[in-house]
Amino acid sequence: MERRAGPTRPALIVVDMINTYDHEDSELLVPSAERVVPVIAELIGRAREADVPVVYANDNFGRWRSHHGELVDTALARPHADLIEPIRPDDESLFVVKARHSVFYETPLSYLLWSLGVGHVVLTGQVTEQCVLYSALDAHIRHLEVTVPRDAVASIHPHLASAALEMMERNMGARITAAKETDFTPTGH
Repeated sequence: MERRAGPTRPALIVVDMINTYDHEDSELLVPSAERVVPVIAELIGRAREADVPVVYANDNFGRWRSHHGELVDTALARPHADLIEPIRPDDESLFVVKARHSVFYETPLSYLLWSLGVGHVVLTGQVTEQCVLYSALDAHIRHLEVTVPRDAVASIHPHLASAALEMMERNMGARITAAKETDFTPTGH
């Protein structure tokens, strides 16, 4: 796939936020998720107002017969539904089911972004030191611009999250910003 000439539009990618939080390390993740959910909800609202695609890229948690609606319904039926409801996908949201850490690994996300003319991804979600980090690397090697709002990513281990953000900035050229500084304006290539 060739990169399109001219301005490219951004997309907001929401990584693994449709979650039941009934897995190992969830007791460490939930407090961080509680802090970022309102920030992600605000970013989703801004992206929708700017007609920027909102793409949920979510783990299937080994449920190979699941689809996005089932994942959302299951998460909403669990004790941490309050972390799902504010960022729940709407009818315009796009959804990619993933099975590994990167949102790109064996998913149609690259083609989806290309078909939408997206050249800049804003990565939000969880976990900073795992799925967000690997997704940023895969976006970088696909020649996509990457922004990561530091207050819109949740972590299990804060010291690893800090290191991951530094690696994304230094090694992948990612813009590490605050959510309020995140720009959804198309950029030129």
